[in-house]
Amino acid sequence: MANEVVDQGRRRFLTATTAVVGGVGVVAAVVPFIKSWEPSARAKAAGAPVTQSLKKVEPGQQLIVAWRSLPVFIVNRTPTQLAALPAQDPRLVDPTSTGTSADQQPKYAQNGTRSIKPEWLVMVGICTHLGCVPDFVGEMKPEPFDPNWQGGYYCPCHHSRYDMAGRVYQGVPAPKNMVIPPYQYLDDSTIQIGVDAQGAA
Repeated sequence: MANEVVDQGRRRFLTATTAVVGGVGVVAAVVPFIKSWEPSARAKAAGAPVTQSLKKVEPGQQLIVAWRSLPVFIVNRTPTQLAALPAQDPRLVDPTSTGTSADQQPKYAQNGTRSIKPEWLVMVGICTHLGCVPDFVGEMKPEPFDPNWQGGYYCPCHHSRYDMAGRVYQGVPAPKNMVIPPYQYLDDSTIQIGVDAQGAA
């Protein structure tokens, strides 16, 4: 037994074969594990941009679409509603959206109407206090929560109020203006929410 000849070629072959089979096994185990980190097709679809026609939205009406599981309010503001916006500035926390609310909208919506086209408001419909969905109260008439109401949003959860540009009023729990998502116009009557004109999501 002690004088047996060791077949070095066979030993190398068995060692190499074992290493190859082990390597294949490791790769076979790792690939599905890494793939499990990727978002599912459903998750990818949930974060995808949303295209919406505006043709049927009459002046003064609101349309709600879902993007990333969030309600997005699209409002066709009337000339009267737009004309009332500047008069609300003294009552607002951040009327120019350059203070505490500077991060609440893209640069191209950092203006008095918080929009690309003045008549169209595109906004994530979530109150910036605790995440409730505010009610659209578009009529410009006295309301129990504000005798000088000029249209906008009222949150029934904790009584925060926003104007027709989603800018928050002073003296309410909500600290910031509502969020404007990235969006772009594909043509005069179609918008795409989730991507802006520069392609940023």
